Amino acid sequence: QRPEPVDFSFNPLADPRFQFWDPSLLEAVKLGDPHVHEFFRLLSLCHTVMSEEKSEGELFYKAQSPDEGALVTAARNFGFVFRSRTPKTITVHELGQAITYQLLAILDFNNIRKRMSVIVRSPEGKIRLYCKGADTILLERLHPVTQDLSNVTSDHLNVSGAGGCWEPRNPAPEEASGGQPTLTPPLSLLFASPQLLGATAIEDKLQQGVPETIAILTLANIKIWVLTGDKQETAVNIGYSCKMLTDDMTEVFVVTGHTVLEVREELRKAREKMLDGSRSMGNGFSYQEKLSSSKLTSVLEAIAGEYALVINGHSLAHALEADMEVEFLETACACRAVICCRVTPLQKAQVVELVKKYKKAVTLAIGDGANDVSMIKTAHIGVGISGQEGIQAVLASDYSFSQFKFLQRLLLVHGRWSYLRMCKFLCYFFYKNFAFTMVHFWFGFFCGFSAQTVYDQYFITLYNIVYTSLPVLAMGVFDQDVPEQRSMEYPKLYEPGQLNLLFNKREFFICIAQGIYTSVLMFFIPYGVFADATRDDGAQLADYQSFAVTVATSLVIVVSVQIGLDTGFWTAINHFFIWGSLAAYFAILFAMHSDGLFQMFPNQFRFVGNAQNTLAQPTVWLTIALTTVVCIMPVVAFRFLKLDLKPELSDTVRYTQLVRKKQKTQHRCMRRVGRAGSRRSGYAFSHQEGFGELIMSGKNMRLSSLALSSFSARPSAGWIETLRKKKGSDGSTAGSPSAAAEKMLKV
Repeated sequence: QRPEPVDFSFNPLADPRFQFWDPSLLEAVKLGDPHVHEFFRLLSLCHTVMSEEKSEGELFYKAQSPDEGALVTAARNFGFVFRSRTPKTITVHELGQAITYQLLAILDFNNIRKRMSVIVRSPEGKIRLYCKGADTILLERLHPVTQDLSNVTSDHLNVSGAGGCWEPRNPAPEEASGGQPTLTPPLSLLFASPQLLGATAIEDKLQQGVPETIAILTLANIKIWVLTGDKQETAVNIGYSCKMLTDDMTEVFVVTGHTVLEVREELRKAREKMLDGSRSMGNGFSYQEKLSSSKLTSVLEAIAGEYALVINGHSLAHALEADMEVEFLETACACRAVICCRVTPLQKAQVVELVKKYKKAVTLAIGDGANDVSMIKTAHIGVGISGQEGIQAVLASDYSFSQFKFLQRLLLVHGRWSYLRMCKFLCYFFYKNFAFTMVHFWFGFFCGFSAQTVYDQYFITLYNIVYTSLPVLAMGVFDQDVPEQRSMEYPKLYEPGQLNLLFNKREFFICIAQGIYTSVLMFFIPYGVFADATRDDGAQLADYQSFAVTVATSLVIVVSVQIGLDTGFWTAINHFFIWGSLAAYFAILFAMHSDGLFQMFPNQFRFVGNAQNTLAQPTVWLTIALTTVVCIMPVVAFRFLKLDLKPELSDTVRYTQLVRKKQKTQHRCMRRVGRAGSRRSGYAFSHQEGFGELIMSGKNMRLSSLALSSFSARPSAGWIETLRKKKGSDGSTAGSPSAAAEKMLKV
């Protein structure tokens, strides 16, 4: 059980939201331990936090990062309160005493130094340099005298890093730091003997749903790489917490080389082990050193077994060099999980750029801090998580949300739907325009290629603007193949988009072929019918305008039926747009052949009553119906055969959903019928001799108060107790009220 938090009531400026559970540190502060005081003095001075004091006397901090704010708040609660700063001074209340330090210089944190330093002059005139930063940078710059203390501190940091939710982002505050070549000789003496003061660890808990999200995305065949500034132990432990790394993995390769040769050798050994493991499972091949060959690439991607790669920032710097980047990429792509730890923001962007350069893959980078901005901008898709790390990542991203788990819905639901809708939109768009345009090509053989059009000029203008634009737009916005719950339940539904199965060269030519097939039937069926057809009055049916109206009407109906077949999720808007487009076609058609427009524009609308006369002929409607059936039936037959012989996963999911819905409906009906039958069975057929005589005799009134309370609280127990007392001397209960009660209890 966790002990009570430390009481900071001695400090009137303490932050009440801060909690700490180790009282020994506070006792050391109160006893005046100089090393502890120097440690908290560093935390209160070495930062870029701005303070703000409200009218009520409350003190608020505005920090560049939550890590820095947490460290300054910790010093505040332990009695070293940062109060204010000017460009030249820093004021700190040390155990109630106000002390102003002269600020001589600030060496700000950057991605190369990985540390921050301040140089201050105390009121006594002493000049000190305080530094905090990454442990890998600071520990190697310490004075040799502190080697033992450094080893102990490293062990403590490793323990904290392996704890899962502890992230040592600013792990090693110290007094004095490594040299800077731009400093003047007198100031460089400050760096001669740095002394270790202590280490800090920042709690950074995983958001809710992160392991589940990563597991589901992995099932969707999405490769997940972790690029983090955390130390190796922390990154590996988080990998296990997120289920990226598991105990069932064949092997986890750790690359920690400090030279080019060491990194190359470690990567080579990792590839050899993976290839040997696959060879032992029956895949016969020999190892080739020519990593640029496509053969080795395909072999590595088909590795049997689950491997993981962990590489630190020093090794990654060598792995990203021009002569080794392909080796690193192929080794990493053969692994199920990749974790790059202690990397700089620039290295994050370089890793993303490397994948974009050599792999035909779409990259998505997700981050929540300013150090992720370059990576987010480099990736094809950037996602920023809004939170305590600020809004820099959000401002640089394409999409933003508050929690990592929403990435699952973004990809598996909205991303997949977007791909599906776009592919359907493109396929239908090519189909309807080829069906529309190729009719002119066939007509050219009969008009001497004189540029005469089949359709009326206004139909050509309005076909893509009015008659066929809104239905495909509705499909492109609202269409779904499976509901969102099923999309997240079956991550494999995401794979068609990765493999580009819904729109590729094959699908493109299929759309073109279907459009050409439709145009052939659209032209030649009316042409063949009109060759010998007559009107009701015996006059010849064939004329240019009647043929144009028949072909145009057939085209609008066929493409409307086709988009109805392509629509997988019907809404009121889909219905309105499809049937509304058909209604708009007929309304405009009759309006253009009306007397009113002819009287207003006699030179533009000369064919008065042509549409009414043409569509009044049964032969025309039979021609339209025949054209529609012949154009649509092959599509319907092909889809039925494909659904029956080679269904896709989405088809199986839809069928499963229909079966579940049908079973629920049947189960609901059976439950209603079952309840009604149970009531009839319980009374009309199974009811036997009652207890009226027993009640009238008053014998049951002699039960004790205990039995009565039992009867009231637990009827079954009360009944059984009463029935036991009423048994006959021979123990038989057949035919008695007791037997009837026992049967009732069984029912």
